[in-house]
Amino acid sequence: MAKTWFITGASRGFGKEWSIAALERGDSVAATARDTSTLDDLVQQFGDAVLPLQLDVDDREAVFAAVAQAHEHFGRLDVVVNNAGYGQFGMIEEISEAEARAQFDTNVFGALFVTQAALPYLRAQGSGHVLQVSSIGGISAFPNIGIYNASKWALEAFSQSLAAEVADFGIKVTLIEPGGFSTDWGGASAKHAQPNPAYDAYREKAAEQRKARVATPGDPTASAAAVLQIVDAENPPLRVFFGDGPLGIATRDYESRLAEWREWEHVSKLAQG
Repeated sequence: MAKTWFITGASRGFGKEWSIAALERGDSVAATARDTSTLDDLVQQFGDAVLPLQLDVDDREAVFAAVAQAHEHFGRLDVVVNNAGYGQFGMIEEISEAEARAQFDTNVFGALFVTQAALPYLRAQGSGHVLQVSSIGGISAFPNIGIYNASKWALEAFSQSLAAEVADFGIKVTLIEPGGFSTDWGGASAKHAQPNPAYDAYREKAAEQRKARVATPGDPTASAAAVLQIVDAENPPLRVFFGDGPLGIATRDYESRLAEWREWEHVSKLAQG
């Protein structure tokens, strides 16, 4: 049965590739972008199956209006994809208040607004699937992108709570956690804080560490097949990694956390009184 998708950030990267994959198999897509001209090629190729919508996810009122328009146009929503987001680079000391707030406005509040706007429709129809595009940086954390990591940890937390809250309504939630992919996340769409010279040496070290983590970037086009399998699954996962690197990072991180918690368990119990 054909599905109707609502995808934010559909003009490039994962959003574009997943839109194409859904449309090629006969699904319908409400595709959002800040500039709808970037969606012209989708409209030319797929016609009425695409509803291009101009949207800045930071604008709550606009988000609710866009979701309502998509539902009115197609009559239902089956898959809601919160893909819009960007990476803010900078050491924690370097990040300005404006940069921190802007990162959370898009990566956290944007996803929250879309989710809240879609839920009444999904509850009413007794089905639906919310896909939250997180990151391996939502499971672990790395230097020079700490505020980005913080935004993805927030997304992970509210989405896990959401999954429990909406399960009885027949709504599924999946956090997609990619490793390094060949998108422009670290390029044109990235933002950079004013560098503090005190961190110059460590910045080089952090860059080398990141280069090692993403030595072989994944192919965004290939990720589409994985997304389709997830949305078609009867029991989709709450969390799923994209790429073969994130599981190793997460395993080392969680093993380290468990070891440290056990080492300090005597202090934990001491604190209880």
